[in-house]
Amino acid sequence: MAKMAPRTLSGFMELLPAPQQQMERIMKALRETYSLYGFTPLDTPAIEASEVLLAKAGGETEKQIYRFQKGDSDLSLRFDLTVPLAKYVALHYNELSFPFRRYQIGKVYRGERAQRGRFREFYQADIDIIGDGKLAILNEAEIPAIIYQTFSTLGLKRFQIRVNNRKILNGFYAMLGLTEKSGDIMRTVDKLEKIGADKVKTILTEDFAVSAADADEILKFIAIKGSNEEVLTALEGYLGRSEMFDEGLSELKAVTQHLSAFGVPAENFAVDLTIARGLDYYTGTVYETTLLDHPEIGSVCSGGRYDNLAEYYTDKQLPGVGISIGLTRLFYVLGEQKMLNPDLPTAPADVLILPMTDDLAPAISLATELRKAGIRAQLHCEEKKFKAKMSYADKLAIPYVIFLGEDEINAGVVACKDMKSGEQTKLPMSDTINRIQTGLAELEKGAVILE
Repeated sequence: MAKMAPRTLSGFMELLPAPQQQMERIMKALRETYSLYGFTPLDTPAIEASEVLLAKAGGETEKQIYRFQKGDSDLSLRFDLTVPLAKYVALHYNELSFPFRRYQIGKVYRGERAQRGRFREFYQADIDIIGDGKLAILNEAEIPAIIYQTFSTLGLKRFQIRVNNRKILNGFYAMLGLTEKSGDIMRTVDKLEKIGADKVKTILTEDFAVSAADADEILKFIAIKGSNEEVLTALEGYLGRSEMFDEGLSELKAVTQHLSAFGVPAENFAVDLTIARGLDYYTGTVYETTLLDHPEIGSVCSGGRYDNLAEYYTDKQLPGVGISIGLTRLFYVLGEQKMLNPDLPTAPADVLILPMTDDLAPAISLATELRKAGIRAQLHCEEKKFKAKMSYADKLAIPYVIFLGEDEINAGVVACKDMKSGEQTKLPMSDTINRIQTGLAELEKGAVILE
């Protein structure tokens, strides 16, 4: 029978064991951080009825979705984690307690053109807070704290959380009589950093028939810069001309007011009027997070406030606020930039046990005791030469190797070699366990991401 050449589809990431361990370490940090803020884990099906996923979709989403027929069922792979969340909350409304705070790390699928750093199957890491009828502004103020804690835990310091409010933008465009074009304008302005002010003005005037004077006024408005206090003060000059603008400015002030108490340093947070987020369902605060030394990466964490999460599934008002990290893309870029810490352990085990006797019972008992102490232990009982077994440990970067022969068993000691330093000891089991635990704690001290 002819053999088939193994291959991975374009746009799908498949990692070797060591980088997979690095990815798992990032996911672990995210789960632990989100849990600190009272978020519960959630997992929703990767496949949904197409009508559920496409209820609010259109345009590019319908073109990119993976859709297929199974019997009489019209099915699709989820393209994000937000729409399945909307269905979940509507379906389980009577069983949930609000505000409902969930985090989810899961794969999503988009049939777009695969290219460097962009994938067709990728992990998203989302958090959302859903209210019942209302949702306090304090939740929107807490989101930057969660972003700050998340990236700080991973080891980053040089990042900035940029925040704006869609009501400010909508109110400003209403002042200019451009309400009907506000969505198009915001999507265009959202590209400012990529294409520049001149190109933005050209698109506004030529594609959306915005007058040159109004286009200049828009560019002048979004160019307001300075400290957070200076930007907010400048915005106060527009008060009284639009009720929506006034409401948005009040909310933006509330978000910035609590930053210090939430532990977010001023240098990691900026009010930025260019931030609009391209999606129309955002209605209030919007967020984008960038790495200051790597602006070419773009936003590594974004999201915002929305008021009609489940309008296609229920008449209940379920406002929410959430953020999403494109985890696969971020991981790819961090690896490309050599920012993933190579010194953190990636081995599948902490200890490799090499039995040196025919009777395997002592080695099995030792492995059991190590595991009880929280040490990951692997028995190597294959019929291979000693050199090959040591090479196996070295190739997997297993930190410690234990040799257990007749002499060690009779003396009640364990021979343990530190594979990095080469130091070898013969100590009682309890002392060996302490030595390994101390050494592992040292290995785990580094940050996941290096700047």
